[in-house]
Amino acid sequence: MRAIWKGAVSFGLVNVPVRLFSATENHDVQFRQVHEKDGGRIKYQRVCSIDGEEVPYSDIAKGYETDDGRMVVLTDEDLKTLPSRSSKEIAIEKFVPADQIDPLLFDKSYYLEPDKTGIKPYILLRDALAKADRMALVTVSIRTRMTLAVLRVRDNVIVLQTMLWADEVRAPEFDSLSTDTHANAKELAMAASLVDSLSGDYEPDEFEDDYSEALEQLVTAKIEGGEVAETPTVKGEETEVVDLLAALQKSVDKAKAAKKSKAS
Repeated sequence: MRAIWKGAVSFGLVNVPVRLFSATENHDVQFRQVHEKDGGRIKYQRVCSIDGEEVPYSDIAKGYETDDGRMVVLTDEDLKTLPSRSSKEIAIEKFVPADQIDPLLFDKSYYLEPDKTGIKPYILLRDALAKADRMALVTVSIRTRMTLAVLRVRDNVIVLQTMLWADEVRAPEFDSLSTDTHANAKELAMAASLVDSLSGDYEPDEFEDDYSEALEQLVTAKIEGGEVAETPTVKGEETEVVDLLAALQKSVDKAKAAKKSKAS
């Protein structure tokens, strides 16, 4: 794993230098959109809806569309005026009972690894969290925007889980469930019996992603059967630009070449 952030946990007067690692990874098989006839990749151009011209990354800004369809264009200078923080501190605000935080609020999970100089205070914080049976409510700025998160212990490692803001969770407004209707005693007894018959412990290895495994087997069988299309590059065709910096550099080079051509 590669650290995606470095900073420190502020625990009273104790400072714990840590590195942040993504705790999860996506194992879904990734597809590309292709032309069914020849396997050629489908490419998308950034085209302006007004003049129909392709727009380079360097000319793309952020826009906010109003309810009546008008567009507010926000420049980089505008965005710099917004409140943002680049603090490298994970500040513990308070320690709260775990059952007070709805799991629906949890967003992404990260592992915290201590630097060599911070092992002792890290272990102190970890053991204190485990003994208190509480989670530490913290504020952290992983990129530029401050967010809420919690610290908890998993397998002797402190885990940071970012949280959604309260107003980002939708209210379940279903008319069909608004009436004060409940199961009767007989139905509830039968349901309880079914729950008992299906009760057990959670064993992660007991469940597998059958779809991904079957998909990988299907792809492997097609490869072994020679069902692989060669997709030659059309002469003069530019390869797809994915990296933002590469796209910006390409735009700069084109602009310089055009300026030089006009000057000559």
